Amino acid sequence: MKDGLKGLTIFGSTGSIGTQTLEIIRRQGGYRVVALSAYSHVSLMEEQIREFKPDYAVMYSKDAASDLSARVSDLPVKVLSGMEGLLEIATLDAVDTVVAALVGMIGIRPTIAAINAGKTIALANKETLVTAGHIIMPLSKEKNVPILPVDSEHSAIFQSMQGEDHGEIRKILLTASGGPFRGKKREDLAGMKAADALKHPNWSMGKKVTIDSASLVNKGLEVIEAKWLFDVEATDIQVVIQPESIIHSMVEYRDGAVMAQLGVPDMKLPIQYALFYPKRMPLEDNRLDFYKLSRINFEEPDRELFKGLDFAYNAIERGGNIPTVFNAANEVAVERFLKGEIGFLDIYDYIERAMDSIGFIEDPTLEEILDTEAETRKLLK
Repeated sequence: MKDGLKGLTIFGSTGSIGTQTLEIIRRQGGYRVVALSAYSHVSLMEEQIREFKPDYAVMYSKDAASDLSARVSDLPVKVLSGMEGLLEIATLDAVDTVVAALVGMIGIRPTIAAINAGKTIALANKETLVTAGHIIMPLSKEKNVPILPVDSEHSAIFQSMQGEDHGEIRKILLTASGGPFRGKKREDLAGMKAADALKHPNWSMGKKVTIDSASLVNKGLEVIEAKWLFDVEATDIQVVIQPESIIHSMVEYRDGAVMAQLGVPDMKLPIQYALFYPKRMPLEDNRLDFYKLSRINFEEPDRELFKGLDFAYNAIERGGNIPTVFNAANEVAVERFLKGEIGFLDIYDYIERAMDSIGFIEDPTLEEILDTEAETRKLLK
């Protein structure tokens, strides 16, 4: 800690979570930005470096790192690249907290490195727990490292558990907006294009997450995350459609009491809560008006049509490397859907084919997890 400020590394600083994290630091202070990372968005990274003056910047792409080095040669920032760069900024002595907001499985190794180095983790990377929860959670306990959820739903569950006995939980009620295709029929979905799926009614998110929201795969990934984060069985997690995205999730206790966290659909609140936990900082532009809020609706998800949810429950029930297969197959399918190469419903076919084809590994190591991802991608190539 330098000058009373905590040190911060942000993995994925040019993405949606990363940019909002920096906006919070800009408003609230409390942290010195020590290191930033991105995949290849050089121009935005340059802007962030000039404003926040980090000691380190990592571009995963070597070409992007070379470009960035030339652009910021007038500044004392150290520019690194690739996985080696990510691992270096995960373990810096000057860093207290790591915001893990990389998209994809490249976020797993740096998160493990940060945990081993004793850094507090503000977790926004789904793949870390979906594919390696059996490694991450025991390691975090061994190293006494807090993993604070940044996803709005998991933050809501975390907030609803404060001051309560974990053993008194009956079930977790994980809410979902239903996405842009809520209420659609199969014949409607058959002709949907990426542009249609990217029109989320409530949330502003990256393309991948928005497509996953449309297919309910995102909610399935969140079920797997919740299982690991809160040490519950997947069968004790119930998904509820809450179209207005006002109730972000709930916890039901064995006496019938239900604790819920409500708020406007804005990621700044869960990000800020993770950064400053257990303190609550002011966030004046983030308010519900209950006089204007006429109703809050609930629906049961259409699991027969939106198969992403059932695939996730099946993956966690089978365990081992199957959640990795589920995640990787979905990534391949979403990439192709965004390029217009396959239809929306084909996403489910890709996932099902992979989950039926890839060999089962009961207790996969990190290397076996990464090998499973590669094997899944090769299968669906």
